[in-house]
Amino acid sequence: MTADETAVPPPARARAGRWSAQGWVNVMLLGMALLLCVSAVTGATALQNTAEVSNRLADQISPARVEAERLQAALLNQETGLRGFVITGRDEFLEPYMTGRQAEQRSMGEIRRLISDGRLLRELVEVERRTALWRAQHAEPMIALIREQGPEKVGAAQVEAGREAFEAVRAALEAQNAAWTRVRDDARADLEQSRVVRDAAFLGILTVLLFAIIGVAVLLRVVVFRPLERLGAASRRVTGGDFAHHVDTGGPADIAALSHDMEAMRERIVAELEETRLARQQLEEQATELRRSNAELEQFAYVASHDLQEPLRKVASFTQMLEQRYGEQLDDRAKQYIAFAVDGAKRMQVLINELLTFSRVGRVTREPVTFGLEETVSMALRNLTAAAEESGGRVEVGTLPRMTGDRSQFVMLWQNLIGNALKFRHPDRAPVVRVDARREGAEWLISVADNGIGIDARFADKIFIIFQRLHNREAYEGTGIGLAICRKIVEYHRGRIWLDTGYTDGSRFFIALPVTDEEEETGPSGGEPAVAEPQEGAVAGL
Repeated sequence: MTADETAVPPPARARAGRWSAQGWVNVMLLGMALLLCVSAVTGATALQNTAEVSNRLADQISPARVEAERLQAALLNQETGLRGFVITGRDEFLEPYMTGRQAEQRSMGEIRRLISDGRLLRELVEVERRTALWRAQHAEPMIALIREQGPEKVGAAQVEAGREAFEAVRAALEAQNAAWTRVRDDARADLEQSRVVRDAAFLGILTVLLFAIIGVAVLLRVVVFRPLERLGAASRRVTGGDFAHHVDTGGPADIAALSHDMEAMRERIVAELEETRLARQQLEEQATELRRSNAELEQFAYVASHDLQEPLRKVASFTQMLEQRYGEQLDDRAKQYIAFAVDGAKRMQVLINELLTFSRVGRVTREPVTFGLEETVSMALRNLTAAAEESGGRVEVGTLPRMTGDRSQFVMLWQNLIGNALKFRHPDRAPVVRVDARREGAEWLISVADNGIGIDARFADKIFIIFQRLHNREAYEGTGIGLAICRKIVEYHRGRIWLDTGYTDGSRFFIALPVTDEEEETGPSGGEPAVAEPQEGAVAGL
């Protein structure tokens, strides 16, 4: 094997000497085209030959034979008129003779125009010669004699000689008629023969075309359809799960190339499946590690909610006890320091609780249920009763849709958003919060708007970051984690939340949540817009 042969892949060397299916089809089409051309030429030739013979018989021989019969009738009329004129000497008996001569001239001219057969022309010339001889030697002299001297001057011998001369004309006419009969019979035989040849040609063409169609069908079956069937069976076998089945159908070069490509695709799929299996195995290992890590986080959350808060409670309690027991011995600065320590311990407890809540969003969840958002807003408002009473505000709730998810997290969402609206109120007016929803395509767009102090557009993204505060603790209490919890809740439910920076009458938040199948069937949760009556509870601050 040479170096060049080694460089060519085995399938390429196998296909090098093969014709492609397109090549076979081109050859078949070329053969069919040549066959159709030959068939067309053969059929056209047979039809033309039949048409020529038929036209010759219909347009030449038959009309010429009719003119020959008219010629014979014209000559007989001349002889009859001459005979009557000889007997009576009256000019009216000479009328058929004169009209016969005119008809004779017309018929002879028409016959010469229609025929070109030398044999028939010779017969016509013979008739013309004998007719001219009869007329010149007998008919015209007798007519002239009778007109000059009367019919009694024509002798019987002269009449008999004229009759014998016309008998020669009759013999020439009979010979001409016999020639015309032979020509007609020959033409009919030629026409019948051409029809037989024509029918045989068309039968042969149909037979050849039939065998050509059968040959094309067999060739397509062998060259194209059978390899494609093998290729389809191999692909179905691989699709059925037998990825080890080798795809090799043979056949023309392009189909063989297609099978080679499918074999390469099968090998790639097998390799991808193996990689997927390894990735799934690695993913399962990572999931196991993640479950272990989540368990540790659960343990950490337990420690944060219990063990870490216990020392803080002790610090706050004992510091307060220290102030109560030794308060008379402490100056104002010492009491201020004790107050700072107690406040720091309490704020640390609140911060730990908020961090615990933030960590549990999306991690510690209940089974998803379908519920009305108005129901969760009402539950949140019951928790915000104290804040609403303190601020003197009111919350208006429009028609909200039904959702599928974690009910308690949505209660937390509204509690944070509405609580912030009540807390960051404008000093010159009572807070009013409006919760509305509308359908936009495949999403519910929910808005929470208030008439408070508003938020600068520069901080539209910052407010959703944990521990990011826009005001100091002396102005507004809170940990700066509420809106971060809101964003986490919304994103857990495959939604989006953002600040409407174009709203200038306070602050307005938009929440986009996907419409579920159950919501498509049931629609919004219904109910007229209402002014909620918030009740007892707390709110997470910015």
